[in-house]
Amino acid sequence: MDERHVLYDVRDGVAYITINREQQRNAITPEAVALLHEYLDQAARDEAVRVVQVTGAGEKAFCTGAQLSGAVSTEGRDVFADYAALLNKIAGFPKPTVARVKGFCLAGGMGFMLACDIVIASDDSRFGTPEVNVGLWPMMIGALIFRNVLQKKAMEMILLGERLTAREALDRGLVTRVVPADRLDEEVAEVLKALAAKSPIGIRIGKEAFYEMEGMQLAEALQFLAKKIGEVASTEDAVEGITAFIEKRPPVFKGR
Repeated sequence: MDERHVLYDVRDGVAYITINREQQRNAITPEAVALLHEYLDQAARDEAVRVVQVTGAGEKAFCTGAQLSGAVSTEGRDVFADYAALLNKIAGFPKPTVARVKGFCLAGGMGFMLACDIVIASDDSRFGTPEVNVGLWPMMIGALIFRNVLQKKAMEMILLGERLTAREALDRGLVTRVVPADRLDEEVAEVLKALAAKSPIGIRIGKEAFYEMEGMQLAEALQFLAKKIGEVASTEDAVEGITAFIEKRPPVFKGR
């Protein structure tokens, strides 16, 4: 049995990153955070990787946050900084990221999920930020919650610390799709395949532009994006995409 806290595998253009602590409901440790950094860097460098899936081992939990026994230790500040940097790395990742959620997704796990571009959850999953129930507060996660959820609903979730159903998570904008549990892998596979077929360079330029645009005033954002569309349009992939459309054939993107 592989005892690494995080597993990494690449198949058919997809990097599969799996939090491998099933018996601990995939609670994250400093080792897990370090491995997540390492594997994301590896996926970013690997031209064979066009999309990244993040998930948890087993059927009971995507991730239930930090292992509380070490959360307030002496070296905890470094762990928190590493976790914050990890969320930023996923949010600004140059390739598409998909969270496959099955089971509990709580606390720090919500951060991983929200940092991904697309979240597909099984209908029996449960979500929440229970930190307030143990005298803590979802600090870094809050930066992502408020970018996805309306303020009143976000504060209700944070202050009450209650668990949400998958349907409630979908209604609040926390997840992208909710599917029957027995169709989760099929649905995720279809999305991963579709993303792997897109232009890598077009997606990279687009994602980086949107990430950099956040916080800009409207006029500044429009001017900035007008320059970026020229950058995308000048790529070989854009020429191939338009040519393939005219010729009524599937495009063959090379990431150039």
